[in-house]
Amino acid sequence: MASSRTTTKDIITLRGSAAIVSEFFGYSANSILYNRGVYPEESFVKVKKYGLPMLLTQDEGLKSFLANLTSQLSEWLESGKLQRVVLVIMSKATGEVLERWNFSIETDSEVVEKGVSREKSDKEIMREIQAIMRQIASSITYLPCLDEPCVFDVLAYTDKDLQVPFTWVESDPKLIANPQMVKLHSFDTKASLSHCSFISDFLFVDRTVLLIMDLFVGSMQIHKVNTLVSYKNDEWDEE
Repeated sequence: MASSRTTTKDIITLRGSAAIVSEFFGYSANSILYNRGVYPEESFVKVKKYGLPMLLTQDEGLKSFLANLTSQLSEWLESGKLQRVVLVIMSKATGEVLERWNFSIETDSEVVEKGVSREKSDKEIMREIQAIMRQIASSITYLPCLDEPCVFDVLAYTDKDLQVPFTWVESDPKLIANPQMVKLHSFDTKASLSHCSFISDFLFVDRTVLLIMDLFVGSMQIHKVNTLVSYKNDEWDEE
């Protein structure tokens, strides 16, 4: 009897894609806050996720904040009105912005408007997320050491017509002057995509701060997440 091996594709709905992306944000935030030392190492526990050892906070205040955050992001992702999420790390003493972790989001309008679904295997999605998580974990090798107590904030860029909950307030973009930037891998919830991309200069129009231009061929994703970290670049003059 002849047999053939095929790649099984999983049906992904808008709600399912929103759940995948919002969960990714939660784990990414935990990893960033752990690896950048914003919260003490002993306040995290190791779990397995995406086929990798991941760190999750046990700080009750932070757990509650991230749970509320991912729930709200999932709602906005389902509506197709979330454009970008930025995790900002700042000096606790001065409020100076030291790092901006940018997660830009592209949503297939056809999925939102017509309720169509896409296909992509869980393994493919997991491999793409693994690549991003590994880059976040290795960030200590290329980002400057944060040698002072830091705090963080989360910015959400949405469509202008969105009714924002009272728990969210308007904020300045918390930019970094002349930053260094590192683009990380991206992931999406679709079957296949060919694209090339480049990063433009900073542009502040409405709620868009950093413009990432992508050229797509056969774009069939529900959500696509591009990740980029920008950071303050201190230069020391050698005597």
